[in-house]
Formats: sequence, C-alpha cells, structure tokens
Amino acid sequence: MKIVVGLGNPEEKYFKTFHNMGWLAAGDLAQNLGVKFKKRECEAVCAEANLNGEKLIIARPLTYMNCSGRAVKQLLAKHRAAPEDLIVIYDDYDLPKGHVRIRPSGSAGTHNGMRSVIAEIGSSNFPRIRIGIRDAEVNIPIINYVLANVRPEDYELFVAACGRAADAALALAKGEKCELVMTRFNG
Repeated sequence: MKIVVGLGNPEEKYFKTFHNMGWLAAGDLAQNLGVKFKKRECEAVCAEANLNGEKLIIARPLTYMNCSGRAVKQLLAKHRAAPEDLIVIYDDYDLPKGHVRIRPSGSAGTHNGMRSVIAEIGSSNFPRIRIGIRDAEVNIPIINYVLANVRPEDYELFVAACGRAADAALALAKGEKCELVMTRFNG
C-alpha cells in the first residue's frame, strides 16, 4: 500500500495559489489513473486506485496547510501504513519556479505544512516531491506570496511541473527506487 498526499488548502479561493501545487499534482495523479476524489475520510478527500495488485490512496487534506499533519496521521493509522508508505507532494519556496525535486527523506525546510506532517507522524523518513514556486522577480513576504494566485504568464509552467510531480509520485508508488526517480525528475 502507498498513500500519496498532495498538500494544499481546501477552499476554492486557494485553488490557483502557489500553496496548492501539491493538491493540483494529486489531482493530476488521480486523473492519470482514471480515479476520482469521492471518498471523504480522515479529514481528507481521497481517491483509490489499484497498482499492480496493491492499493494506492491519493489524498488531499481538508485541513488548512499548517494542520496537514493531522489528516496524514489519521490516514496512516486507518490504513495501518508506515511513514515509508507515504509520499508527500508540496510547494517549495526554496526552489525556483517550475522545478521539481524529489528526496527520500529530510527536514521540512521553511514549509509549515511539512512541519505539521513530520511533527504529527513523528518521522521524516518518507519520500517527498517538491514543486518550486520562488520567482526571483517578486519581492513580497513569503506568506503573501504562497497565498497569491499563479500569474497567467506562469500558468503553463506550473501545469507542467504538477504533471511531472504526479508522474514522479506514480513511479515511487509503483516501487521504483527513489534514486532512479530522482535522476529522471529532479531539475
């Protein structure tokens, strides 16, 4: 079993913000697998797929970003999954816009949603897929930036990045070695 969680904020007004890149990538993954988000459980909306005989849960927490860990902890407990069965997709201000970076484990960096996940599950030993959102031309406080809508001229760049993140999540969920997935998708 694998659980892929796309971090974001649940209200429609946040849908096209930088902070919802994880939510959007989770949507791309579900669409690629032909499944829909129709099941609400553990403070998340979930889609289920079958990958080579194993269950895959794709989840979008319904908590706000800074409380994402609550939903993740509940999902792991309900499905009796370990942190190693988890893959988290999220935006990262520390990466240039449009870049995708996969890591097998690590710290939360500056991301409060990931801080919540790590604190709630008591582990940082799970793969994460980060979608870069930093634009060197924009100089506003991070909190204002991450909650801003993606600029129209950057929309296609972020659509492509979310698609790559979804493809990387699928590769990890299928059991491909993280190092190989990193080689294919980082950058």
